[in-house]
Amino acid sequence: MEESTKLVDESTEALWYVVHTYSGYENKVANDLQTMVENRHLQELICDIKVPVEMVPEIDKNGKQKMVEHKLFPGYVLVKMVMNDDTWYVVRNTRGCTGFVGSDGKPVPLTEQEILDLGVERREISVGFELGDTVKVIDGPLEGFLGTVDEIDPEGNSVRLIVSMFGRETPIDLELDQVEPVKEE
Repeated sequence: MEESTKLVDESTEALWYVVHTYSGYENKVANDLQTMVENRHLQELICDIKVPVEMVPEIDKNGKQKMVEHKLFPGYVLVKMVMNDDTWYVVRNTRGCTGFVGSDGKPVPLTEQEILDLGVERREISVGFELGDTVKVIDGPLEGFLGTVDEIDPEGNSVRLIVSMFGRETPIDLELDQVEPVKEE
């Protein structure tokens, strides 16, 4: 196939792409696409399909609060895939799919920062400290301060320290990569 007739820039790495769908058809498109991937044995090329959702509290007509699933991006499905003409064709020709998000009809993958911001992929975070450990702040306005770990939230990427400021014990919240364990000598 000549370069000029290629539909997409082919890659060998699976990247996240945003697929536009008819509003309300996100789950149907995701399920149909997953079925097509399994039937055609394309699991190596189309690795993951997600409809980003969040749980939101709502009050029903009886006045009771219940958690309801809301789509974060109505009309969009996220697909992690190796982009080539075949995979493009499979996704693009799934019923309810209207195309990829991108410029000039070319799919544009999400950046690393967009993937992190959307929470599409969870990264394993190894924390080198525990509750009660002394750590040093290595970034931000309190750089150089020492504190005691009071709380660790790996899901929220945060840590609460108790630091001594102006003679008082003060709790501060930082991101996990803003502190490091103090090395015992």
